[in-house]
Amino acid sequence: MTQEKYHPRSPLYIISKGRWESRYTAKALDKMGVFYRIAIEPQEYDLYAEYIPEEQLLVLPFSNHGKGSGPARNWCWEHSISEGHKRHWLLDDNIFHFWRYHYNKRIRCESGAIFKAAEDFVDRFTNVPLSGFQYNFFYPDKCYKPPYTLNTRLMSCLLIENSCRHRWRARYNEDVDLSLRILKDGDCTIMFNAFLQGKAATQTVKGGNTEELYGDGTFEKSKMLVDLHPDVTRLVRRYDRWHHHVDMRPFKHNQLKLRDDFEWPEGQDEYGMVLVEEFDTENQRVVEKLEMEDDKWKTRK
Repeated sequence: MTQEKYHPRSPLYIISKGRWESRYTAKALDKMGVFYRIAIEPQEYDLYAEYIPEEQLLVLPFSNHGKGSGPARNWCWEHSISEGHKRHWLLDDNIFHFWRYHYNKRIRCESGAIFKAAEDFVDRFTNVPLSGFQYNFFYPDKCYKPPYTLNTRLMSCLLIENSCRHRWRARYNEDVDLSLRILKDGDCTIMFNAFLQGKAATQTVKGGNTEELYGDGTFEKSKMLVDLHPDVTRLVRRYDRWHHHVDMRPFKHNQLKLRDDFEWPEGQDEYGMVLVEEFDTENQRVVEKLEMEDDKWKTRK
């Protein structure tokens, strides 16, 4: 297990509903030795308590409100502030594994050091309220990618600065909405390509918002974002369903601002990570499933 000094400083929150049996993100973090807490609605406490220790369960003060995940996200934000943290991680509950993209190859990571490394990098700057990990299926092996992408939308696995003036508000596409409001302020977002999340595709895992919000398809989901940001988004029809298209070009000139007291580190720090070649049977099945999803995605594109 990674040394304690390489564990994330910021608290990790998983927002979850109806997924007490699958618990994909929780299982992934357990394998990485990373402490997390799950924010759940009160009517599901006993169901989650069968699998998750009591000290890792956070019971939300509301349930079945039909407003999407925003209220739970804002509650976790305030909970982090109440504990005195500078930032917090907010994760969806359908992430199978986390990966490091190293020498043009995806390597499954079982160390919480990737969260710590991301925190340290963001700490260099004064204007990055939002950062996070890229999706695994966008980065096939043997494909050159830079270690991070600047000023783009972020989703599903987020590092949020608690002093950010914005809060979650949208019923759908809330991640994209928050990203755009931050970028419109002139601040920056950082999407880490060196660290990846292996997330299940939207509406493919039972529970969450699948039944509560997406019963009528993707039109309302995409239209809401266009209504909120008509200057940079538009509706498009692809793969026999509606999507939103976001034009990120207006934000390409947003510049990172180094802290005045920042000093460039010397040498290279691997954060205690070493490369091993060990896959148990259960993990291998998950990896094969993710690779199948990658192939489907590339075929659709």
